Amino acid sequence: MAELNELIMEQLHWFVVVMVMIILILWITVMVQGFKLRKMRRRYEAMMAGSGVEDLESLLVNLKIQVDQAEESQNRHQTMLESIAKELKGMKSKVGIIRYNAFGERGNDMSFSLAILSEHEDGVVLTGLHNRESSYVYAKPVEKGESKYPLSPEEKEAVNLARQDG
Repeated sequence: MAELNELIMEQLHWFVVVMVMIILILWITVMVQGFKLRKMRRRYEAMMAGSGVEDLESLLVNLKIQVDQAEESQNRHQTMLESIAKELKGMKSKVGIIRYNAFGERGNDMSFSLAILSEHEDGVVLTGLHNRESSYVYAKPVEKGESKYPLSPEEKEAVNLARQDG
């Protein structure tokens, strides 16, 4: 037993040195972690300062609610836009007009043919014939670019101009 005590006493100073080294390393690690924690706490407090919320969990829940509301609003707007786009295709937006002299050399270009078509090429052709004594206006329906009534060359030209308008 005396030999064991003597061996321990000889190695005791190395044991103390190693323990002091470990304590120093742990102390430095604690100091570094404390610095990082203080820095993170300052950043957290700066982030939470203007939010009016006590903790990060409440802030995240509020943000999630706001994002959900924004997505719902965006979906409603998308549905509305699709509905509007569908309606716009049916609106009469293509227009073609031709002015001409319907009675040859007696008069000016006072007669006209006006084609008003939708994206689906449905609509109407209006023709106004003008002479010195009177004016007449005729309307012919158009479906898919064709009419069940015969179209004059001027009316056909107005329809072709309206088709090109799109």
